[in-house]
Amino acid sequence: MAEITLIAEPGRTTGSSESRRMRSAGRVPAVVYGHGIEGISVSVEGRDLRHALSGEAGLNQLLSLKVGSDTHLAMARSLQRHPVRHTVLHVDFQIVSRDEVISAEVPIVLIGESKSVEQEKGIVEQLLTSLTVNATPGLIPSNIEVDINDLTVGESIRVGDLPLPAGVTTDVSPDDLVVMASITRAVVEEEVAEGEGVEGEGVAAEGAGAESAASDGASGSEEG
Repeated sequence: MAEITLIAEPGRTTGSSESRRMRSAGRVPAVVYGHGIEGISVSVEGRDLRHALSGEAGLNQLLSLKVGSDTHLAMARSLQRHPVRHTVLHVDFQIVSRDEVISAEVPIVLIGESKSVEQEKGIVEQLLTSLTVNATPGLIPSNIEVDINDLTVGESIRVGDLPLPAGVTTDVSPDDLVVMASITRAVVEEEVAEGEGVEGEGVAAEGAGAESAASDGASGSEEG
């Protein structure tokens, strides 16, 4: 994964009023930490930050973070967003090493469409949308693709079935459900209703037969 250069301006004055002023100017308050650095208060250009994190890798994008005269290999590990506008209010940058194993959240993407489930009026439920993986920064995948073309009703896909790339592991239980194909409640109720209708017709037919037999018996008695 190629790095994207991002310039972080050091010497940021901390405090709510200063942070608001900075955001009004289009900059985002941030902190840089890791590898012996306790925390450097910086700011980055909001537009540049959006551009850096808008690719396939998202938050897992490797950054060449320039802080003054120093350049660090880093990742954006935590973004604080506005609850309504969803703009970035603050970001934490973690300095990483190319050969160290780190943890990262990777989205799970469903590929294809199950014709079998569709024909049976079933539904494919994605129960796990992301997976925490362990890998060196350069091996972290942008996403994990799961092919559901051959999925049938009653089948499921678990964490242990996911196609993790070489060098990528997870501590999540292999038995945890990722995808499940099942019949919808509406279809089940429809089938039950149809079954009850057929059963009712059978009972009605039996009743009609009994009434006919009784009528024939009565007619024979009168003739005798």
